[in-house]
Amino acid sequence: MDIEKVNSMDFGEFVDVFGNVIERCPLIAAAVWSQRPFLDLEDLQKHFFAFIDALPQSGQEGILRCHPDLAGRDLQQGTLTAESQREHSGAGLTSLGPDEQLRLAELNAQYRARFGFPFILAARLSDRAAVPRELARRLLCPPAQELRTALGEVKKISGLRLADLLCADPAKL
Repeated sequence: MDIEKVNSMDFGEFVDVFGNVIERCPLIAAAVWSQRPFLDLEDLQKHFFAFIDALPQSGQEGILRCHPDLAGRDLQQGTLTAESQREHSGAGLTSLGPDEQLRLAELNAQYRARFGFPFILAARLSDRAAVPRELARRLLCPPAQELRTALGEVKKISGLRLADLLCADPAKL
């Protein structure tokens, strides 16, 4: 899909296509639609990121809470979004053994209890061995730093998803 196609989309089509760029947050796509026309993928991405950055902390935390736990309940129940399912699968998180699942469940619970939102990591840029290490490392971070880190991961994920939708190389962003 090219940027001309994106710019020609009506509201409903835009939200249908881009509504899960930020996990389970179609309202963001709805707001971004009104910023058309976009110059290119990078410009479109900047509008998504600007929306996130403009939110108060409570709104940013709300965006984080829309994400599933990595290898958590949504994966086990088959309720991940299509995008999250592909990302989990690509990182090897859909084929964890029982001990790995238990370890991640424990770390995810500790993380949620400490920060009030799920651990977020651009799984496509990681692998199953790195996820628990990174989760354990980030559990030690101060809350303000972890909020910034988690939002940075959301931006990585959304950048990859936008690149997928526009068939672009995410390395060039």
